[in-house]
Amino acid sequence: MKTFLITLVKCYQWGLSPWMGRQCRFQPTCSHYAIEAIQRYGAWHGCKLAVCRIGRCHPWHPGGFDPLP
Repeated sequence: MKTFLITLVKCYQWGLSPWMGRQCRFQPTCSHYAIEAIQRYGAWHGCKLAVCRIGRCHPWHPGGFDPLP
């Protein structure tokens, strides 16, 4: 499951992300954060962390450096 989810994120990075432009407010980017979270915490908890991170990525959040817990 981890490999499948990481492959999906990498497909997004390769296929969609270049068309959408650099819009992530955080460092590391949300997609890199998701890959690292899934690798470190597993599919379920890593996806929960990634979804929460993406939820914080909006125009009213200042962004900045936000590493994994």
